[in-house]
Amino acid sequence: MVAKEFTFRGKTIAELQAMSLEEFAKLCPSRARRAIKSTGVDKKILKKIANYKKNAKPKAIRTHRRDLVVIPAMLGVRFAIHKGKEFENVDVNEKMLGHYFGEFALTRKRLQHGKAGIGATKSSTAVTARG
Repeated sequence: MVAKEFTFRGKTIAELQAMSLEEFAKLCPSRARRAIKSTGVDKKILKKIANYKKNAKPKAIRTHRRDLVVIPAMLGVRFAIHKGKEFENVDVNEKMLGHYFGEFALTRKRLQHGKAGIGATKSSTAVTARG
């Protein structure tokens, strides 16, 4: 069985990469389309993507821009997206097209409750700390 070729709104990856930014914006959802039309894509990021693709062993492109829409030029590039405290490495793939960077680097950690400490419950008040 042959793996199904990925398409984004009926277009293959090669067709998407050949498109202009305006043509790609027409395929995106309305919020992403508005973001691409109003601000476009950061020129510095596009320059860094070009340098990334030239290098044999490139480093991740660090960015604080969580509001950028993933476009076909970004496919295969590794970004380090700022989460508020640290950067999270994200490899851009086809399924991310039309989404925002902020969706892939979550700013909040999942809550994990630990064990209750000594004295935290009625029964643990009688236990001595030294054992």
